[in-house]
Amino acid sequence: MNAKNWKKFISAAALGLMLLTGFATTGYTYNVAETYSRWDSFGVSEKREGEKVVKRRTVSASSLTQVIDKDEYIDKSFEQYPKVRVVATGYYSGIESTGKTPDHPTYGITYSGVKVQRATYSTIAADLRVFPLGTVLYIPGYGYGVVADKGGAVRGNTIDLYFETKKDIFEQWGKKTLEVYVVHRGGGKVTEAMMKGLNEKGIAAMAQPID
Repeated sequence: MNAKNWKKFISAAALGLMLLTGFATTGYTYNVAETYSRWDSFGVSEKREGEKVVKRRTVSASSLTQVIDKDEYIDKSFEQYPKVRVVATGYYSGIESTGKTPDHPTYGITYSGVKVQRATYSTIAADLRVFPLGTVLYIPGYGYGVVADKGGAVRGNTIDLYFETKKDIFEQWGKKTLEVYVVHRGGGKVTEAMMKGLNEKGIAAMAQPID
């Protein structure tokens, strides 16, 4: 093979390799990207719950490129707890939700007597025959909710999640039907001290008795 033909062969081989690696490989693969440790005695991660599952797509390009399409968090650490299917709505302290204005003496005060709050452990409303006061639920997409309130429209397997503003309700939640985890069944009371203790300890509080 003379030099001229050799150069043509090399060029053709290089072009073929580029086509094979750049354009012929397209598909989906699933990978567990991260698995977290540091579990407490209830199996709840100190850093983040569950495993992060990443769906990757190979994109046609001049070379192989992986792009993250979607990720979702599987709350495997909560599967040990009972699950209940509920309709979850949102409320805030305003007149549309509670009938109270800011000058009302009990504005922002729940049925249990504690102040509403959106934190690591937020106050939520429920039918107290289903979820007694003090019950701690884990609501996917919202977080931990402590049953501290009730409502006229909250009946059966319905819960009302506290948000700070009406805008937050519409932008962050709306109305959803989903399964929640009963992390702790309440004893019929909630106090400011209890809420403070839960939020100071964070998710580690689930490894200790709740007073």
